[in-house]
Amino acid sequence: MAENQPLRGERTEQNRMTITRSFGEYNSRLREFINTSHRGEATFNELALALFALQFAHVEPYRRVCLSRHATPDKVNCWTEIPPMPTTAFKEFELTSLPVEERVTIFHSSGTTRQRPSRQYHSVESLAIYEASLLPWFQAHLLPDDKGEKSALIILTPSPVLAPHSSLAHMFETARRSFGCQDSLFAGRTDADGGWTVDYAAAFGALRTATETRRPAVVLGTAFSFVQLLDCLAQNNLAFHLPAGSRVMETGGYKGRSRSLPRAELHALITRRLGIPSSWIVCEYGMSELSSQAYDWKARNAEGATRNAARVFRFPPWARARIVSTETGLEVAEGETGLIRVYDLANVRSLMAVQTEDLGVRRGAAFELIGRAALAEPRGCSLMAG
Repeated sequence: MAENQPLRGERTEQNRMTITRSFGEYNSRLREFINTSHRGEATFNELALALFALQFAHVEPYRRVCLSRHATPDKVNCWTEIPPMPTTAFKEFELTSLPVEERVTIFHSSGTTRQRPSRQYHSVESLAIYEASLLPWFQAHLLPDDKGEKSALIILTPSPVLAPHSSLAHMFETARRSFGCQDSLFAGRTDADGGWTVDYAAAFGALRTATETRRPAVVLGTAFSFVQLLDCLAQNNLAFHLPAGSRVMETGGYKGRSRSLPRAELHALITRRLGIPSSWIVCEYGMSELSSQAYDWKARNAEGATRNAARVFRFPPWARARIVSTETGLEVAEGETGLIRVYDLANVRSLMAVQTEDLGVRRGAAFELIGRAALAEPRGCSLMAG
């Protein structure tokens, strides 16, 4: 059976016996799945059903929704049948199985100060799963030719100290600890309103150091933070030519924090001002309601390599994206547009099945990102207020 084809049919009695009975037991099985190179669809389905049963039992608002849809663990046989919850529900309800005393971190969705944010609660254990999910996929896409040498991570966002509720800041700090050399730093700060801005002195210093030491750098940030940096470079008539092998990870949008640029123009300016070719620029798709991220490209140093016209995002093997009709909720045909629905096995203590408000074009088991659905609230790390 193909890797991403859902299983159909009833579960056997043996499959029912393998359903895990605790979150700790599930976490152990998930770590094995993440760390193996043999990830069959049957195992994904089994883990999804196990997690659904746990979340059905321990997340009361979700259980009510499932009961209203007659979707219970004894009736659901395939991961595609697990009811998703819309991201808007994370604003209204505490969609978590964690008791208050175990909540050590709360990630908020980005948005304007007038909007109530989504909330994603984490314990020490669930944060460890979050990090176990993000690190291998980050490494595979941003550091695919890594020879064991650490790179300088130049991060154009505030640190988790300044933005304690940002999942993106936490993600970058996790990557810095694991992959960054001693020259790595956060070159972002927060303004009086809590908005994010670039610390230009810190950013220029880090770029200069990478250029002088000839150590490849990885520049990470939101689209608006890159525009801020590039505009300041242009105003000061500055340009850097970062060492071969340097990379960029760009995520999020603009939402009023800077002028807006078409992605191709933004990347052309990155090449012009930082000396990083398009083949080393990677885009990321993620959100606070999820624990796994999707990337559209693996940075590569291929002579004459060019980017495809369409940016196709892929989640890691422990997450699945389905593109569903806005009218029927059913999966659309190949090449058609619909809402992005994500099933994330690493979303252990909240909800695995999340219905986003983002539109995508179905590209096999992956998707081409279109943007926000009409009437959806603005979202994007650009608006994150710590």
